[in-house]
Amino acid sequence: MKKKEIQNEYKKKIKLINKFNKFYFDKSEPLVSDKEYDDLKKDIVLLENEYNFLQSKTSPSKVVGHKPSKNFKKSLHRVQMLSLANAFSEEDLLNFEKKITNFLSKEIDFKISYSAEPKIDGISASLTYKNGNFKKGLSRGDGKEGEDITENLATIEDIPKNISLKDFPEEIDIRGEVFIQNSDFENFKDKFANPRNAASGSLRQKNPEDTKKIPLKFIAYTFGFERGLKVDNQFDYLKKLSDWGFKINPLNKFISGVKNLIQNYNEIEKKRAELDFDIDGIVYKINDFALQKRLGNVANAPRWAIAHKFSSNKAISIIKDIEIQIGRTGALTPVAKIKPINIGGVIVSNATLHNEDEINRKDIRVGDTVTVERAGDVIPHVLSVDLSKRPKKSSKFIFPDKCPSCGSKTIKDINFITKKKDAVRRCSSEDYFCKKISVEKLKHFVSKEAFNIDGFGKKIVENFWKLKLIKFPQDIFQLDYNKIEKLEGWGKLSVENLKYSVDDRKQIPLERFIYALGIRHIGIENAKLLSRYFISFLKFKNLSKNKNYDDLLNIDGIGDTQVNSIKNFFSNKTNINILNELDKVLIIKSAIVENKNGLLKNKTFLITGKLSGISRAEIKSLIEENSGTTVSNVSKKLGYLIIGDKPTRRKIEGAKELKVKILNQDQFLKMLNKTS
Repeated sequence: MKKKEIQNEYKKKIKLINKFNKFYFDKSEPLVSDKEYDDLKKDIVLLENEYNFLQSKTSPSKVVGHKPSKNFKKSLHRVQMLSLANAFSEEDLLNFEKKITNFLSKEIDFKISYSAEPKIDGISASLTYKNGNFKKGLSRGDGKEGEDITENLATIEDIPKNISLKDFPEEIDIRGEVFIQNSDFENFKDKFANPRNAASGSLRQKNPEDTKKIPLKFIAYTFGFERGLKVDNQFDYLKKLSDWGFKINPLNKFISGVKNLIQNYNEIEKKRAELDFDIDGIVYKINDFALQKRLGNVANAPRWAIAHKFSSNKAISIIKDIEIQIGRTGALTPVAKIKPINIGGVIVSNATLHNEDEINRKDIRVGDTVTVERAGDVIPHVLSVDLSKRPKKSSKFIFPDKCPSCGSKTIKDINFITKKKDAVRRCSSEDYFCKKISVEKLKHFVSKEAFNIDGFGKKIVENFWKLKLIKFPQDIFQLDYNKIEKLEGWGKLSVENLKYSVDDRKQIPLERFIYALGIRHIGIENAKLLSRYFISFLKFKNLSKNKNYDDLLNIDGIGDTQVNSIKNFFSNKTNINILNELDKVLIIKSAIVENKNGLLKNKTFLITGKLSGISRAEIKSLIEENSGTTVSNVSKKLGYLIIGDKPTRRKIEGAKELKVKILNQDQFLKMLNKTS
């Protein structure tokens, strides 16, 4: 890579991390997970270490946090609030200790004692005391300068306002973390994304009375400026904090040796599920203050401390209950209701257990302590069970042999290809005669990729079904609007809007109609293949009469599994009746014969954000009709990113990094008339 290219790559990463910092520190709105942020930070430092011509005033190797918000008065820290280097493995810790012994010119067998302190995922604050009185409170800010949030901090009960003990220093900056307990956060989860966001947002309230309404906590762990402090090590200082009336972390430990640090790390990681506050790692500090002073700082971090981070996509929790959810195809999916946990900035209270076989294989039970994994946008799932913490009176989970919704027998289909039973157990009822299947099918029918009826969401489907306003898909287009207008929460205007949305979707392309039917194994891509084969709705519907199912195997991408599902669908009289009734109220548009040389030939698109007057599904159809293709993620293959209202920032930043062309809705539509 040439020097100019390296510089450009470096500048992009600096720009990106500055944006992440702004949203994280100033707006309390993290754009990426902790892991993604840490990886980016690591990339920047590695580049700087490899190429000495790279430097930036805003590099994470030189600054801490972010510039203070303009909403509050700024104030200088008398002693800078430093950041911490991160460790992710035992090797990182060994290297950390090796650097210390080398710096101090000690032998390898020199025994180092640490204060090991679980790192609460909250908001850092510095409290200034003079003659025992609380005088000022600052946020971290950029480490040098923070926000004056004295009045807001004064509302926190854990922060002593006056300390009259004789051994309390004449003047000291007590530093710690402001947070909200997970049990308290349950009452505010509709207002904030996660506990950290709740703490940050509360401290930034202009009116302290608003801050007071949030049950914030404060745990103290270090100091900045001091005059008259009479302790010579970190662990004794923590004891003093407790004596002075401050809360300290109950999991703090005095430890020697990296092996013991790792053991403590593993033990605490297992305890995370039982804690009422979020921790994202453990901070190790050289216990001796004299050694800390000798070691000093490097750039913006102390040489004598390091943060050992937990995995950002895994956490430990406890299963409170196991519920059975029933999908549109009748599949019974077990879901673990877990004690809420923070995984990568997202509060997780449900985790899929996949199916009966998976539960039996892992022997998952109510009351179990489990490791839950959430990778990217994947649904959280239970990774493993800690059998050592299993309650003595726990009992094996018995999968229901009858459908919890309709009481029908639950069965496991025989896979006609493998001749083995499926892992998934299903309700044996005839589709729409099972309440849960019926409701889930209707939800699918109105979903974005299907009919995409604006304002006809999942809750409305459930409510209308309970009120017997809808039972089958055709009922959606024959609603009793007079009855709806009399319902609580509905008025003339909202009913008119609903009627407009429903009427607007009485015309639909064949591919989306087929997808909307919710045929098992027929997703949106297979629906497209079928629509291009049948061309018209009439030919698709007549499949029930001519029964030439085997001909479908000639379609590239359609196999025995899909054909068997289609056959089962058309053998059901209820489904045939639904098709006939929908034919009376809808205009189902024939498929457009593919144009392989269209205006968008060899062009790839990705859509993010809400579009105006047109759905994503329709945009995708337009792209494909004009020989273009759509993708689901930002990659080197992407040519154009189409953005609507409230786009995903991560996708925009990724597109900019890869120099992908970014278009708004109007610019894209112009491409269909004018494309170079």
